Amino acid sequence: MRRNTKKNKKRSGKRTALMVVPRPPPMRSNGIIHEHRMRFVANAAFNSNVTFQNLLDTVLFAASSVTGYDVFEAVRVNFVECWCTPDNGVSTVTLVYTGFTVGAAGDQRVHTDTSSGIEPAYVKGRPDPLTQAGLFQASTGAVAFSLQCPVNTVIDVHVTLRQAVLGSFVAAQNSLSAATTGVTYYRGLDGKATAATVLPPVGVFAVQ
Repeated sequence: MRRNTKKNKKRSGKRTALMVVPRPPPMRSNGIIHEHRMRFVANAAFNSNVTFQNLLDTVLFAASSVTGYDVFEAVRVNFVECWCTPDNGVSTVTLVYTGFTVGAAGDQRVHTDTSSGIEPAYVKGRPDPLTQAGLFQASTGAVAFSLQCPVNTVIDVHVTLRQAVLGSFVAAQNSLSAATTGVTYYRGLDGKATAATVLPPVGVFAVQ
């Protein structure tokens, strides 16, 4: 007796679909997290520390003509990248995640390079994940990293910025000058006004 294979195939193709309405995924946070690459160009030689307060003071909003607040409440350093061309023969750039604060020391590794001929000096340094610079830090005078570089060095600082749901806005260390209320402004990597900083921002329109 021959089986009706066509009929069997047709029957085997029938399936009962379970109609399940997918639920919305859980919310991690309503806070704002933003990754950002900031670029600065040294207008003079620089040999000093960059603090977490300096990093957060690079992006401000004006509450009045003289008062500025940080747009974000915490910052984490992903990496710092530097290029410097030869100046009178050779140029050297040095980057160290020192983390001077007790109990939150940096990795202390020295990232350094020296230009040779027409080749620029180049360094790219990442902090270790569980060090101070590798974790979110609030606006404090704690050192994020130490930087030594000559004039005309290009410095890219790649950071992750965070503003929590219940976070508060912190006033900038240095006051603004004739700012327009409600406008977002950028400042130097050392937290100083653009007219006074050694490391002014580039690629931005509103500076203070």
